[in-house]
Amino acid sequence: MSLKAQGGGPWGGGGNGGGGGGRGPQPPDIEEILRKSQDKVKSLLPGGGGAKGLVLLLFAVVAVWSFSGVYRVSPGEQGVELLFGKYVKRTPPGLHIWFPSPIGGVIKPNVERTNTINIGFRGTGDVARGGARDVPLESLMLTSDQNIIDIDFVVQWRIKNAADFLFNIRDPETTVKIAAESAMREVIGQTTLEEAITSKRQQVQQESKVLLQKILDQYGAGVSIAEIQMQKADPPQEVIDAFHDVQRAKQDQERSVNEATAYKNDIVPRAKGQAQKMLQDAEAYKERVIKEAQGEAARFLSVFTTYLDAKDVTTRRLFLETMQNVLKKSEKVIIDKGEGGGQGVVPYLPLPELKKRATGQ
Repeated sequence: MSLKAQGGGPWGGGGNGGGGGGRGPQPPDIEEILRKSQDKVKSLLPGGGGAKGLVLLLFAVVAVWSFSGVYRVSPGEQGVELLFGKYVKRTPPGLHIWFPSPIGGVIKPNVERTNTINIGFRGTGDVARGGARDVPLESLMLTSDQNIIDIDFVVQWRIKNAADFLFNIRDPETTVKIAAESAMREVIGQTTLEEAITSKRQQVQQESKVLLQKILDQYGAGVSIAEIQMQKADPPQEVIDAFHDVQRAKQDQERSVNEATAYKNDIVPRAKGQAQKMLQDAEAYKERVIKEAQGEAARFLSVFTTYLDAKDVTTRRLFLETMQNVLKKSEKVIIDKGEGGGQGVVPYLPLPELKKRATGQ
């Protein structure tokens, strides 16, 4: 049923006429509403109303409103004061006074809490064991030797400048995440697959941290990077078995090379030592033969000089020495002339034989 059919409008009036029967809906009386509101306020004032009570009430409201401008910054936090929504200054931990709301405002972010961002995986635990979910779009990267590596890493960061952190970047966590992924891709793009997995793992983490901090400082993000930790650095799952086979083959090659090097280090010095000994023996033999030849020559010259001075004596002496050398090792029987001019056997005492027997030879 319509309002017209009911005979009354939304303000309790009649149909289309004036007065009690024919007038339309009437608007609310604003003056009446204000008068009733003033009456209610006066009834709440001490002494039933009056200008003095109104002043006291206004003073109390202003005092309470002003007291709301006192705030406390807890340890580990940094206060950021705003005036009409505009940044003014930062405040350290402690009690401070600032314009109350809505004129002023204070934001107190925690600047000592370490925030963590996972890149390449979601959740906790090991991806290979199913403890976390791998995100290939983030983890697969290209190395300098045109190989693909699967890297999961964690970025730990803190707020360095609360004002920059709040007002210079729209989404700080997403910004840090994207910048960290970009920095890691740049460093990995300058590193080979084997180096990133083995020898240069720490270097990759450190270079990525420095580069990420540089990028965020250029953004004015007000963020300090505490650490970048690589959780996993492996070839993709599709080729990891073949990669392990290659690594085992390289290890076998290195072991064979080490064994050959050890054998070389053992045999070569010994051969060199033997060669040096042979050279030294040959040199000693050479010196000995030369010295002996020089001695024989000197002895011959000495004998020859003596022979020239006294030929008869020297000839007889040489004869006797020669015969002595020849006869001293032979059995000897001496036959001389006997009595009356005949030959006879001279008695001979074999002293050398007796001496040999006495010594047991």
